[in-house]
Amino acid sequence: MKKLLILFLLPVQLAFSQQEIFLEDCYAHARENYPNLQQEVIWQQITAFKKENLITTRLPQVNLNLQATYQSDVPGLDIPIPNISIPKVSNDQYKAYIEFTQTIWDGGITSASTRLEDAILQSNLNQLEVELFRLNEQVSQTFFTILAVQKQQEVLQAQQKVITEKTKAAESAIKSGILEPSALLELRAEMLNLTQNKIQLDKIETASVQVLSILTGLTIAQDAIFTFQELNISIPAFLNRPEIQLFSSQVSHLDNQLDWLNKTRNPKLFGFGQAGYGRPGLNLLQDEFTSYYLVGLGLSWNIFDWRKTSRQKNVVQLQQEMIKKQEETFIQQIQILLTHQREQILKLESMLKTDLEMVALRSEIAAKSASKLYHETITTADYIRDLQAETVARLNHELHKIQLSEAKVKYNLIQGKTD
Repeated sequence: MKKLLILFLLPVQLAFSQQEIFLEDCYAHARENYPNLQQEVIWQQITAFKKENLITTRLPQVNLNLQATYQSDVPGLDIPIPNISIPKVSNDQYKAYIEFTQTIWDGGITSASTRLEDAILQSNLNQLEVELFRLNEQVSQTFFTILAVQKQQEVLQAQQKVITEKTKAAESAIKSGILEPSALLELRAEMLNLTQNKIQLDKIETASVQVLSILTGLTIAQDAIFTFQELNISIPAFLNRPEIQLFSSQVSHLDNQLDWLNKTRNPKLFGFGQAGYGRPGLNLLQDEFTSYYLVGLGLSWNIFDWRKTSRQKNVVQLQQEMIKKQEETFIQQIQILLTHQREQILKLESMLKTDLEMVALRSEIAAKSASKLYHETITTADYIRDLQAETVARLNHELHKIQLSEAKVKYNLIQGKTD
């Protein structure tokens, strides 16, 4: 009976449970939902096809050739020799043959080309990682926008409750002849002001939730709870940015290109052969259709290329220098960003300390103004002004808390950390 009761109540409990959204989960879902992530598989397929083509260069190459010619003149002896008949080659000649070549040693260029394709693949994948990492910044900004809006809404709702209570008190006081009717108008105007502000925040929250849904591919309820765990920051011993890995893979790509250029200067050993049927065959004096074949070994070596390869290597080495300078510049810019971000964190931490004092003071002032309003020693406008000051102080406090959390997350993202 107890089991049946639990099973009966379980759907009800699930129906009333709220969706909880974590920043780390948003990072993971945004990555999986990013359309360009499919490029990873595409790049791997492209590389696989190229490497398969490179393997075929080591396989025998076979060609079928058909040839029919007519020559205006052919070799022959016009000198008559007694008792000897010298055959004459026909002017029309026919040949059908298969020729093959087999690479025995290609100077290591196939192996170098394979390594070069792997290096190109890694560089492309690292470029994709850079793009994916930048997606985290967009996710983080949207996530904290929602958090900030929700905190502001909580403050406004609290102030609306205060205004509602004061409105009821004012209506009672007006009926008793203690307050002028104009006092109620001031309170109602302030309630409309708070309502307008809340409408604006609702629209911002709705848009931000929709953006986060698009980025992550998640169906996010409007009443979802956004949860964030506070982070500690530390001065990094090293950067873990994907750009650093991209620079490294680009240099490695160029190293492999240098190796490939070196291999192109090596001699190449190959075997070749031909088998065919035609008139004439290999014996030009035999004017009849016959079969034939030939086999052999060959060596190809471009001994002098007018320093073309040397200049190509110089270009590659200069490209490596450019990448190294780009990496140094990037690291310098990251250090500058980290410095500014640390100062932003320290500033927000200091502001939060004064925020608490400001909220306490503004709350005390608003409470005293409420008492003065009740005793008609101040106007309703004066009381609303003090209440608005308290609302601003509370809003600033909540905003600064969210901004501090976002600043810490941004600091970690600048380092290359997402946890």
